[in-house]
Amino acid sequence: MTTQPCFQDVMPGDECFGCGGNNRQGLQIKSYWQGDVAICEWQPQTHHQGWAGLTCGGIIATLVDCHCMATAMAYAIREEGRALDSEPSYRFATGSLSVRFVKPTPVNAPLLLTARVIEVKDKRKYRLNCEVTVAGQVTVEAEVVAFLVWRSDDDNDSAFSGA
Repeated sequence: MTTQPCFQDVMPGDECFGCGGNNRQGLQIKSYWQGDVAICEWQPQTHHQGWAGLTCGGIIATLVDCHCMATAMAYAIREEGRALDSEPSYRFATGSLSVRFVKPTPVNAPLLLTARVIEVKDKRKYRLNCEVTVAGQVTVEAEVVAFLVWRSDDDNDSAFSGA
C-alpha cells in the first residue's frame, strides 16, 4: 500500500456502500495515484462470494464504479494543479458502467483495480477505462462514464443536492 492520501479521504460525509468511509458495512475502498494510473487494492472476503471461491460480479461492478468515480474526482483536481484536499471539492455520479467479465475472479486473492481517464468533455463528462487483475491476470475490463454533478463553489448547481 501507499502512505499518500487516498481519494476517498477527501470525500467527507460519503455514505456510499463501495467507497464511503462513513459506511461501516460497506467495502470502504481506497484509491490513490501511481503515476498517471489510479490504483485500488482490495481483498474480498468469503461473504463477497457469488459462487463458492469466486467474487460476486455485483461486488466487482461496485468496486469498479466507486474506484472510477473517485478517480474522476481526483483527476479533475489534479488537472487544475491543486492538492487533493483543496477547494473546491467535486462529486461525480455514474453515467454508464459497462463491465466485461473476462474470467472468474477468485475470492481468496487481492484484487488490483487500475483506472485511467481517457477522455474529458466540457469539464463535466469523464470517460474511464478500468481493469481488475488478480496475480497479474486480467479478470475484468470496464468502461465507465462519470458526470461531475456537484461543485462546492457553485451554489447554482442543482444537479445534485448533496443531501
